[in-house]
Amino acid sequence: MSVFVYVNTAKQIGDVEHLKVFATEVAAKDWLDENDPEGVAFEYEVLGSATGKREAAD
Repeated sequence: MSVFVYVNTAKQIGDVEHLKVFATEVAAKDWLDENDPEGVAFEYEVLGSATGKREAAD
């Protein structure tokens, strides 16, 4: 599973507007189109699972 992360470098670390995390590429693209057309979001692998059980790495 992956998420897409946008970093607003104009904001301080810890500011609620510093990072945006999107569940899908489409959600990231839609937000970027409306809020920061020149921005980018990068794909990041999610470690672990929603159940809290540890899974072996591939």
